Amino acid sequence: MTQQQGRLAARLKQPVRLTLGNALASATGIALAAGLVGGGVTTLAGPGSGSCEAASLAARSLPAVVTVFVSGQNGSGSGSGAVIASDGVIVTNDHVIHEGLKQGSIQVLMNNGQVYPATVVGTDAVTDLAVLSIEAKGLATMQIASGDPVRVGQPVVAMGAPLGLSGTVTAGIVSAVNRDVPAPKASGGTTVLARSIQTDASINPGNSGGPLVDCRGRLVGVNTAISTVPNAEGAAGGGSVGIGFAVPADIVTRITGQLRASGRATHPWLGVALSEVDPALADRLGTPSGLYIQQVASGGPADQAGLQRGDIITRLNGQAASQLGLTWLLVNSEVGNTVTIDYQRGTEARTATVTLAEQP
Repeated sequence: MTQQQGRLAARLKQPVRLTLGNALASATGIALAAGLVGGGVTTLAGPGSGSCEAASLAARSLPAVVTVFVSGQNGSGSGSGAVIASDGVIVTNDHVIHEGLKQGSIQVLMNNGQVYPATVVGTDAVTDLAVLSIEAKGLATMQIASGDPVRVGQPVVAMGAPLGLSGTVTAGIVSAVNRDVPAPKASGGTTVLARSIQTDASINPGNSGGPLVDCRGRLVGVNTAISTVPNAEGAAGGGSVGIGFAVPADIVTRITGQLRASGRATHPWLGVALSEVDPALADRLGTPSGLYIQQVASGGPADQAGLQRGDIITRLNGQAASQLGLTWLLVNSEVGNTVTIDYQRGTEARTATVTLAEQP
């Protein structure tokens, strides 16, 4: 190791595990939209200029929307979900059902009042999605609008059980698309909700896992998180401030397909533990800014491409390297994709092509 690398290693000595979650920004101001158990009041948003005709849309779509009740050792709560196959397959959020995974229970309340025990088909903390199954046939289903991108300004409707109020419908528009939103994981740490849909349709605790639908009643996203405003003490909390985020339909299709097929989702892996070197620190230490490699997993993708501990990644596929940028790249890539990595070893600039493998 060079003297320059030794100085940098001393400044970045905090250990980092070889997981995707360690390369993420903090999630200040983003809250997961899980909620409390409650009753069953139906609310319809009225039609208006540039909006969906919510009354008829609710009549068509609500039969496929469910409330998910979860209890476990640390308490109970509720969220939402959507039936995506007539034989009882339901998509929701990982954080909605996490409490019920170990020594807990998960129940699903249908729009017609029937209650079913649910089993977990699979969960994925990276995208915060989960698939449940109930013993039922011939259920109303919701089509996933994968491959048909939403547009900014497009009217949408959020459906679910905010604060446990089953069958609630709220209307709004797509405020923005392709938002990369750092959000907490139920199991600890953070993830990035990649390419999220931002909406001003009212989303509150309990809406998590419920569908965001277009005017044809198709699921364009799974409502997952909301932005909150800190109070006078600086703590974030409260309900909707008109900034909610939904996992987009194409990611929902890919992940639910994998969970249904094998019970797990596959995500690509670089095989390194990293610390970010911001420009100010790089200037003080006389190093390039980017991602400092603290550890390389033996036999992993980076190891096979020749990267070593002490290297500094400066660019990823031609873009300036950062932790959030790497996370975005991994979430939006597939196993087998290649990544061009520019890095510096000592004073020498190098380039490597890394083939992403499945994260163990």
